[in-house]
Amino acid sequence: MANVSPNSVTVLREQEHPGTPKALNVAIVGFGTVGSSVARILSERSPSGLRLTHVCNRNIERKRVDWLPSTVRWTEDIDAVLSSECDIFVELIGGLEPAGDWIRRALKSGRSVVTANKQLISRHGNELLRLAAENGQHLAFGASVAGGIPVISGLQEGLAGDELIELCGILNGTCNYILTRIEAAGVSFDEALREAQKLGFAEADPTDDVDGLDARAKLTILARTGLGVSASASDICARSISTIEPVDFEYAKLLDCTIRQLSRARKTSDRLFASVEPALVHSSSPLAAVEGGQNLVVSTGKFGGETVFAGHGAGGNPTAVAVVSDLIAIARSRQHNGATLEETENAALPVSSDFTSRHYLRFTVRDEPGIIAALAKIFCQHGINIDAVFQKPGYSKSKLPFVITLESCSASVVEKALKQIAPLEFQVQPCLNLPILD
Repeated sequence: MANVSPNSVTVLREQEHPGTPKALNVAIVGFGTVGSSVARILSERSPSGLRLTHVCNRNIERKRVDWLPSTVRWTEDIDAVLSSECDIFVELIGGLEPAGDWIRRALKSGRSVVTANKQLISRHGNELLRLAAENGQHLAFGASVAGGIPVISGLQEGLAGDELIELCGILNGTCNYILTRIEAAGVSFDEALREAQKLGFAEADPTDDVDGLDARAKLTILARTGLGVSASASDICARSISTIEPVDFEYAKLLDCTIRQLSRARKTSDRLFASVEPALVHSSSPLAAVEGGQNLVVSTGKFGGETVFAGHGAGGNPTAVAVVSDLIAIARSRQHNGATLEETENAALPVSSDFTSRHYLRFTVRDEPGIIAALAKIFCQHGINIDAVFQKPGYSKSKLPFVITLESCSASVVEKALKQIAPLEFQVQPCLNLPILD
């Protein structure tokens, strides 16, 4: 059996000329932070079986470097790359188009593809996998989730003997940096975001990160590759971390917890439960120890239990390592006779965010008698049991934060109760509702 990157797809291939295999020619399209790091690894490490032949980018003269061999051809013309002798097309420009069109053209013209494009793979992964199979090529995307952490290959190859039923992780370094700064320094969300932007952790427009859209795309890929479930990213609930305040970490500490943006997917016989949202995690959880721009994924198998994948989830060098690892896997698979992996069908299950868990509710109110009684009455009407009430001293009576924790119940029931609570006049801002992971 050939040694194939498990986050790729191929069909049966036979080596036409046994003996010393020729090196595979590699074209890098997109010479930004990741692309230049990939080129540096290929030039300094010189992995056997791979040869960098092309670099393609806009305004190529501004991108040209003197540390690559003179044999590397620099071009702005994608058609020149697609008509060249390159064997592997490395797409690192990001976005849906023109990346999608270029990848399709590369596969149809008999070239394997390596990409770090999470949005494209999350939306069109199944189509591109089929196209790769039809043309006898690999489509590898290990760098699309968790940067340099080999989570996709670990799930598909390292845990192939298990039946995975749940994935939970921290998949966005920007959010994790912001939340850990709010926790450590007691700063506001806006201040932590500005700091993240200044240091390069956050984009000028951070919407995709802070609203959970980036992590949602990655979770879609993990659900497909780890759980074998095809889901549309738009079907997965994503909630922003922008409503988290320093006081929430103070209350979380009373519960021996911290707050992280969590991406969760759990497969049952008839549906996929999935969401991306801030949540309370116990201080003993490996999720609580993840700080700054790091990523972590915990997989749960039916037979093997929990496995943790952790490391640097972003940045040029870690992501480039994942890209080069995919390149090496393709080179190795093509240097051996024998069968390689075929595309497997993924289940199409309905998606729900209706997890059952304990809940943390932070109310901010204008203090007056009877508030707890009014809330308790509504919770009782919905069959929800209150677990505890916390109120830290020292806050203004006109804007008083306090917390109610609820016993385990479904998210949908809590939302119905909060919808009934929302019009109550003592509230000065909407209630913050976070799941508590036990």
